[in-house]
Amino acid sequence: MTASHPDNPDLPRHPVGRRRLLGYAGAGAATAAAGFAGGIGIARAGQHAAEPELDRYDFHGRHQTGIVTPAQDRLHFAAFDVTAGSRAELVLLLKAWSRAAAVMTQGRSVGGGTPLPYDAPPADTGEALDLPPSRLTLTFGLGPSLFRDAAGRDRFGLAARQPRSLRPLPHFPGDLLQPARSGGDLCVQACADDPQVAVHAIRNLSRIAFGAAALRWSQLGFGRTSSTSTSQATPRNLFGFKDGTANLKAESDDVAEQLWVGEEDDRAAGWLTDGSYLVARRINMQIETWDRTSLQEQEQVVGRDRVVGAPLSGGEEHTAPDLTMTGSDGGPLIAMDAHVRLAHPSQNNGVRMLRRGYNFTDGNDELGRLDAGLFFLAYVRDPHTQYVPMQTRLAGHDRMREYLKHTGSALFAVPPGAQPGGFVGDTLLG
Repeated sequence: MTASHPDNPDLPRHPVGRRRLLGYAGAGAATAAAGFAGGIGIARAGQHAAEPELDRYDFHGRHQTGIVTPAQDRLHFAAFDVTAGSRAELVLLLKAWSRAAAVMTQGRSVGGGTPLPYDAPPADTGEALDLPPSRLTLTFGLGPSLFRDAAGRDRFGLAARQPRSLRPLPHFPGDLLQPARSGGDLCVQACADDPQVAVHAIRNLSRIAFGAAALRWSQLGFGRTSSTSTSQATPRNLFGFKDGTANLKAESDDVAEQLWVGEEDDRAAGWLTDGSYLVARRINMQIETWDRTSLQEQEQVVGRDRVVGAPLSGGEEHTAPDLTMTGSDGGPLIAMDAHVRLAHPSQNNGVRMLRRGYNFTDGNDELGRLDAGLFFLAYVRDPHTQYVPMQTRLAGHDRMREYLKHTGSALFAVPPGAQPGGFVGDTLLG
């Protein structure tokens, strides 16, 4: 069976399997059905008509949602390996994903309720039919391996446009990375206030990708570990401390400088202008060891008061730490190897990151210990000048490192937002 590209007939015709075609058709049916004024589509859209607008975000815009968007409480993150054999099929996938994302973020079903043949799978997996959008955001990224494989081969004719900064992160001291939890050609970050809404979104996108991309690894997260807006209180991580107090906020004056890729950053990768880079790290916390550590030791490791979150040099949570203040013994109140000192922007050339990580608990390991920790997510303008130097310092000197184990790692380029009628990645592939 063959099919031409449903949105651009100028693209070459190529084989598409029946199941894959049904998946793409289901995702695209919402666009095809947009013209009918009554029936199922309007009924679905009207189900949540009385809900406040703040329960949903428009998928389209200059930047992708899910970056500076106020961090939601739940996460389902997924990385995919592309199995498509041609660039045209990759375009088909990203278009189908973008159409589905635009619909799901508004709380509607993929396919808009348009019936498919009764003997075909439904266009939507259905477990969120009666749920509101719950501020769902879907953020898409492209990994280094999408441009060149491990042998350096140009997979889809994109190698010449691979950004200089889109190269694998180095192996940091102490890394115990698991290949099955690292890397990926594509990623999708689904954030929502309802875990079922986030899982539904990834499930639908995985189904749509059948035959073109396969799930490589995924991570569920709960309880955001940082705030992305000044309107949000600082949350706590699984060590019981407030996390991300100095996090870059959407309202910060230096968002443009620290977060968004500029046209001048990389002439060969101008398609990434108004996009960003996403660093993803799965960090296991040695929970049982930490829980047997004295409060004094815990506070000295972090460099902050556990209850209020104030730096040990005094003040309130958002008081800037005084790294020069000494105690009665003449030593610094904030230890030289304290996490706060080593991670502070003043010790890292003023670098700041927009973090939106999550706690995770994946049961127990083979020794009966909690398999839990922090799924670290950070958006930066350049990972190799912002994240890598800081993580190198932390990996070598941070007192907290004895309680942490990095088990997963990935880096993605996050394209700018899609415009109505376009798709995520069209600045590269359109």
